Amino acid sequence: MSYDPIALFRKRQSVRHFDPAFRLKEREILELLELAGWAPSSWNLQHWKFIVFSDPEAKAKLLPIAMNQRQIVDASITVAVLGDLEANLNARKVYEPAVKTGLKDGYAGYDSYTAMMQQIEQAYAVDLTAQYRRDEAIRNASLAAMQLMLAATAKGLDSGPMVGFDADAFVGAFNVPPRYIPVLLVAIGRAVRPARPTTRLPVEETVVWNGF
Repeated sequence: MSYDPIALFRKRQSVRHFDPAFRLKEREILELLELAGWAPSSWNLQHWKFIVFSDPEAKAKLLPIAMNQRQIVDASITVAVLGDLEANLNARKVYEPAVKTGLKDGYAGYDSYTAMMQQIEQAYAVDLTAQYRRDEAIRNASLAAMQLMLAATAKGLDSGPMVGFDADAFVGAFNVPPRYIPVLLVAIGRAVRPARPTTRLPVEETVVWNGF
């Protein structure tokens, strides 16, 4: 099932009640995450890592960490979206294939591969606790999370984001390396109850033209 590009945005809603009998296949899950990975990111460094909770035991372990939100165990999967504090380490892997093919431009707006790499390393030449690294990890991983939810909608699935969880407990329980920080959880499956109706502020109330 798919939706036209405009309807897709209004179709997506945050679902809390999922069919516990519905299960996604591994290839379906990987396809969703592959689509999520097409989200934009600074320098195309792809600042995200996904932990997929599909096994009942793993879900049960996550449940109390996520404030016992039932969708953790009822949804087909819950995806933990992590932000990468060391996304600069992805740069060579991302761009070296282009270098090998002799690409002369297209390096994220830079004149050369060398100039771009120098700029990336300068930006990340700070320790792991630096605000810049954290901000970049969170904002870029959030873009991937949104794309994941839209991909689920396009596939006729339902989803619900969750930020109500103990990030420190999550890191300890699932051995998350210091390189990554938990950003949010996304439950994906098939709804058994419609999402609660919501409204949006009129666009005129959210827009400022050319500055305050």
